[in-house]
Amino acid sequence: MSQAASANVSGVADYRDSLTKAAVKNALVLAIGVSINYINAGLVYTFCRHQMFYSNPRYILFFTLVLNDMIQMSVGITLFVISYALYRISVYSCAPFILMAIITTENTPLILACMAGECYVAVCLPLHRARICTVRRTLVLIASIWTVSVISAFPDLFVTLATERLDFFSSRIFCLRETAFPSEALARKRDVTYIVYLVLVWSVIFFTYFKILFTARTASKDAKKARRTIVLHGVQVLLCMSTYAVPLVKDALLRVFPENYSDSLFACYVVVQVWPRSVSPIIYGVRDKCFRKYLKRYLICRTAGRVRTS
Repeated sequence: MSQAASANVSGVADYRDSLTKAAVKNALVLAIGVSINYINAGLVYTFCRHQMFYSNPRYILFFTLVLNDMIQMSVGITLFVISYALYRISVYSCAPFILMAIITTENTPLILACMAGECYVAVCLPLHRARICTVRRTLVLIASIWTVSVISAFPDLFVTLATERLDFFSSRIFCLRETAFPSEALARKRDVTYIVYLVLVWSVIFFTYFKILFTARTASKDAKKARRTIVLHGVQVLLCMSTYAVPLVKDALLRVFPENYSDSLFACYVVVQVWPRSVSPIIYGVRDKCFRKYLKRYLICRTAGRVRTS
């Protein structure tokens, strides 16, 4: 294991929160996570109930993003609670959670980049949108995203199976990527992957959104809303891509706040893992007129049904 990874792991393992602080942190994370997943579940239900969304690539990508966020949020909360309730678990139990966390984390910026491309085509090339953005191409694109993320994540497992002793997988560890897959080569591979993702995704984001911003400024219809959407989408991408800077941030936090490293990691977890998951419903669910109409109808019907039942 590299020195940076060892420092991070030892920093977590050596400092334990008091019972009160642990209870407050877990209650806060559970409350926020369950609330976000409840809203996202409403968005997924709304999408599945109305066939008109199935033929629109924008909503298909949005559905994929929300579903990916729900999986990532559920895995993150589970690992967070396990870190306090059980503290250490076997590598056999930890590895599936870490693999799913890696896959969904790498999915998010790729899906956002595709949504940026779709938005660019819709605003800048409206006459060609029906030909370029088809449902079939969208589904192929989504399958490709998951394939790329799986291919990127599973070498961590294969290298660990090839390099570690068999008894390592039955040992109990604090469940982190650095402890489940401790090879230094994997740490370097992770850094290279993050750099490639940063360059590619941000190149797409900058190109498409500067084009959209220019078009929105010259157009009169819904120009203000388009600009606000661009800003919100840019913030979402920035928050999601900040995941790639987490290893460097953790090293810096350990050096600057060694005595409060656990609190620093908690703040980092909320900002990087929880907060970005709350942005998607606002941008694509609540602010979208068409989706908001059906979502409101679903919520009103559920409320009315509960009143009649009572």
